[in-house]
Amino acid sequence: MKVHFIAIGGSAMHNLAIALNRKGYLVTGSDDEIFEPSRTRLSNERILPSDMGWNPEKINSNLDAIILGMHAREDNPELLRAKELNIPIFSYPEYLYEQSKNKMRIVIGGSHGKTTITSMILHACRELGKEVDYMVGAQLEGYDCMVKLSEDAKVIILEGDEYLSSPIDRRPKFHLYKPDVALLSGIAWDHINVFPTFENYVSQFDVFCELIEPNGKLIYNQQDEEIVKLAEKHKNKVEVVGYNTPIYEVKDFGTRLQLNSQSYDLKLFGEHNLQNLMGAMHVCESIGISNRDFLSSMSNFTGAGKRLQKVVESHDFIMFKDFAHSPSKLKATTKAVKEQFSCRKLIACMELHTFSSLKKEFLPHYKNCMQMADEALVYFSPSVVAHKKLESISKEQVFEGFGGGITVAIKTQEVLNFIKQNVSENSVLLMMSSGNFDGIDYDKLGSNLTLK
Repeated sequence: MKVHFIAIGGSAMHNLAIALNRKGYLVTGSDDEIFEPSRTRLSNERILPSDMGWNPEKINSNLDAIILGMHAREDNPELLRAKELNIPIFSYPEYLYEQSKNKMRIVIGGSHGKTTITSMILHACRELGKEVDYMVGAQLEGYDCMVKLSEDAKVIILEGDEYLSSPIDRRPKFHLYKPDVALLSGIAWDHINVFPTFENYVSQFDVFCELIEPNGKLIYNQQDEEIVKLAEKHKNKVEVVGYNTPIYEVKDFGTRLQLNSQSYDLKLFGEHNLQNLMGAMHVCESIGISNRDFLSSMSNFTGAGKRLQKVVESHDFIMFKDFAHSPSKLKATTKAVKEQFSCRKLIACMELHTFSSLKKEFLPHYKNCMQMADEALVYFSPSVVAHKKLESISKEQVFEGFGGGITVAIKTQEVLNFIKQNVSENSVLLMMSSGNFDGIDYDKLGSNLTLK
C-alpha cells in the first residue's frame, strides 16, 4: 500500500504515519513546517520529507490513499491534485476506521479524562499481556509511537476526540469510529468556535451514541447529568453500564480503594481520577480482564503524560504540571491536589490558552473553579488573543469571570514573581495549561524552587 500524508507533521498525523510505516506500507508526506518531536521521530523512521512545502508532483495515480491533516487548507495544491486524479482521500479518523473495520473497536469519549482512561486501559493490557491496537491523543511514557496497527490484534482502543476530522470533513472525529464498546466520561462545553451553543455541543455526543454498533455497549459516568440523559435515551438500543466514584481513603502514597471486599493501594489520587479508573475497569471487563486483575495491575500506574504529572518532590515541596484548561478540568484538578495534600499550602497557576478559554463570553464558566487553591493565578497573553483574532479581554474581565479571589497576570515574569512570593515550606505548586505560560521551563523552575 502506498499512502501519502498531506500535513504529515501534526501530532496525530505523524504517529499514524509511523504506525503505517512499521506495518510495511510505503509512506510519503508533505508539510510546510514540522516541529519537534515530530521532526526527529519522522527522521528516525526515514519518512521525513526532504524539503518543506507543498508539491503537487508528489501526487500520482500510483498512490492508494491520501490522508489529510487538519493543518492543510481546502485549497492545498496537493489536495487539489489528488481530487483531479480521483485518489481516495481520508481524514485521520476515517483511515483509522479503515484499518480497524474487522476489529472490536473501543472508543473513549467525553470532554475530559479521555487520555487518562485510555492510558489506564493500555497500562492494564500491557501488564497482563493482552495484545491490543490503539490510538492515543497524547504522548505516554514508555511508548515511542501513540498509534499501533497490527494484523494480529483483535481489539483496538481509540481515544475519541469530538473536534473536526479534516478541512473537508466537518464531522467530529469520534463520529467516524462506529464503536462496539463506547465510554463517555462527561460533558462540559468546549470548542465553542466549532460548537457555538451548549446544546449543539451535547448533540455531538448524542450522535456518537447513535453510531454505536448494534448489540454494542455504552459505559457511562453516572455522576454526569448530561451523560445520564444520553444513557437513558439509548438504553433500548445498546447495553448501558454505569460507573461512579468508588469507596476510597486518602493515603500518603496515594489512594486505598475498596471494591468487592478487597483493598487496592494505588499511586494515583483524586475523585475524578478514581471515576476514570472505574470506567477503564468496565472497558477492560468487556475484553475479558477481571476487575480484580485490572485493579491489581494498576498498583504501579502513576498517570498519563501531562495529567497531574509530578515535576519535582522534596520533603517540603511538590510541583505538578497538568493539561487542565477547561473549567471542569480546572476544578477537578485543584480539588484533587488539595484533597491529597490537605495540610499543605496549594499555589495554583493556570493559563488561558485555547480559543474557548480566551473568549470574553466564555469567562463566566470559570466562576469559582480555583477556589480550592490557597493562592491562585490566571495568566493570559494579549498577543495570543490578537493572534487568534479574538476580541481583546482585560484583567478585570478575567478576575470577574473567575469570581474574584485570584491574581491575573499578562506577562510570564509576573507568573514567576507570583510563584517566588508564594511558594514556601510545606507547599504544593500546580501549573495548569495546554501551553507553557509563554516560555516557562517547568523542569528548571521545579529545580530552582527545590533548591530555595
